Amino acid sequence: MQPVEIYTSPLCGFCHAAKRLLKSKGISFSEVDLSRHPDKRAEMLSRSGGARTVPQIFIGDIHVGGCDDLYALDKAGKLDPMLKV
Repeated sequence: MQPVEIYTSPLCGFCHAAKRLLKSKGISFSEVDLSRHPDKRAEMLSRSGGARTVPQIFIGDIHVGGCDDLYALDKAGKLDPMLKV
């Protein structure tokens, strides 16, 4: 299973929705809460190609994007294969 990492903030509804989807599929993930680790924002910006909003989601080395992108991958049936590579 590919590692999943998600950059979040605590008051972000999209962050909660993305984590809810991952949890509902039994996918473990590491979370970087930018409110607790503001020094990680530069890392997120670099990895995401400059995306500033949260969540920013990564599966392995692949930048998935945000919550809507994650749900679109799942709806298209592409999320599970990405996780298993």
